[in-house]
Amino acid sequence: MNAPTEPLLFKRSLGGQERELVSFATHPSRYQHWSLRVEDDVACLKLDINEDGGIKPGYKLKLNSYDLGVDIELHDAINRIRFEHPAVKVVVFESGKERIWCSGANIYMLGLSTHAWKVNFCKFTNETRNGLEDSSHHDGLKSLAAVTGACAGGGYELALACDRIVMVDDRSSTVSLPEVPLLGVLPGTGGLTRVTDKRQVRRDLADIFCTTSEGVRADRAKDWKLIDAFAKPQQFDALIATEIEALRTQSTRTGAEKGIELTPLKPLIDDAGYHYQTVDVQVNRDTRIATFTVHAPAAPIESTPESIVAAGVQWWPLKLQRELDDAILNLRTNELEVGTWVIKTRGNAQLVMQADAVLEQHKDHWLVRETVAALRRTLARIDVTSRSLIALVEQGSCFAGTLFELALACDRIYMLDLPDSPDAAPALQLSTANFGRYPMVNHLTRLQTRFYEDASAITQLQGLADSPLRADQALALGLVTLTPDDIDWDDEIRIMLEERASQSPDALTGMEASLRFTGKETMETRIFARLSAWQNWIFIRPNAVGDEGALKLFGTGKKPKFDWRRI
Repeated sequence: MNAPTEPLLFKRSLGGQERELVSFATHPSRYQHWSLRVEDDVACLKLDINEDGGIKPGYKLKLNSYDLGVDIELHDAINRIRFEHPAVKVVVFESGKERIWCSGANIYMLGLSTHAWKVNFCKFTNETRNGLEDSSHHDGLKSLAAVTGACAGGGYELALACDRIVMVDDRSSTVSLPEVPLLGVLPGTGGLTRVTDKRQVRRDLADIFCTTSEGVRADRAKDWKLIDAFAKPQQFDALIATEIEALRTQSTRTGAEKGIELTPLKPLIDDAGYHYQTVDVQVNRDTRIATFTVHAPAAPIESTPESIVAAGVQWWPLKLQRELDDAILNLRTNELEVGTWVIKTRGNAQLVMQADAVLEQHKDHWLVRETVAALRRTLARIDVTSRSLIALVEQGSCFAGTLFELALACDRIYMLDLPDSPDAAPALQLSTANFGRYPMVNHLTRLQTRFYEDASAITQLQGLADSPLRADQALALGLVTLTPDDIDWDDEIRIMLEERASQSPDALTGMEASLRFTGKETMETRIFARLSAWQNWIFIRPNAVGDEGALKLFGTGKKPKFDWRRI
């Protein structure tokens, strides 16, 4: 066993105060709620939630209801399937409890939680479910929800993220999204959007479904496109087998029988920040700024399939992804007041370009494919993070290829200009990585999004791939925001960061979410936009969370008292 040492919730003295921190690292040996079983090319994830295993005290996880700890385990389990079981083609989600599949997010947990905890919880669960769909679309890992019993709220939203949903027809199993009638809130993990955009349930039928608390049984659920198939209990196992075989034929996964072990990251967390080997985050809680420094590889990375697999989690692209992803989750959850993230890079840009060339050369190898997919999801996590993101291209920077994607994810890019010392000036470099390897959740590259899909601009940039670009060139091409020279650099950056920190976090979150995804919308952009706007707003309204709101009174036998005015 090679498990993390910290529990999911632990205390640490930071800045002279004892603080409660969340860790997103776990291991199958420590799971309380999920069990993972792999047989040949099929993985079974069974949900059997420990009522007394909530990540925080004060509630019981009854009826297979979940909290953040349950979803941290799910996130870990799916990643282990990707990397430790590369031969798996189909994941089947099952319940370990009689007559209940999953009743969704625990209501008492939501009632006790702060606003920030609720919204961050919804965002993380959204990302986990989006990740399932991402793996299916890009990497051929298919998923099946085998529903036995009540499947409600977030439980049905997990099913919606799967490629197929089948349900037993036992006259008691149902699917439902009861948040509006029961709680006065919305399905927080994309339920409304997936029902319409993904399953194409007709609007009027979706209206009935989402305002009915008792749920819909198998026959009507199939007619309304809420599920794909159903069978009587005696034939249900045969139906599951048929669905698995169909999904197996659709899978493009061709991984080895044995994968690599995802060993614990073990970051150092102290007053100064969160410290990993490839990623370092310095946190200034007085100025409310976190500075991420991402380091290039120290030497050319392993470049043959055998050496890549041998390197495993120490292979620089995968190590970078895992550390960056963990840092993002830690900062997002544990440092709520740190509203500005400054992104820097350090190292040899040519070694980053060499790494990109290896990723391109071996893009069909299972470990390279999964690493690229993991980087794609981590970059997407940055895109939807409610923090001001500022990239600083300074001396010693290596914003090249994959690492330039970090800059393109930012709200602004400042690049140092050294007109009197051009040989010492930092440079940007594009590679094939910037032209399709890491699409955003709007299904466009960051360059396409930046330039509003201007084909001529993209073609010009493709012609400059692999060429170092100085500040004046990058500015002329629209690749950076501003290029202060060395005389003005310190003052301009200081003033910009002070101004940013002085503005309303709420207004900035809304503005950033609106500006980051220009042009066409997708199911994913709609999910996150609605989470940032509608759910964020509803979670602070008295009708939901006031003393007489639906979320606070759930389970007490009292009826909520609504303010009937439409706002």
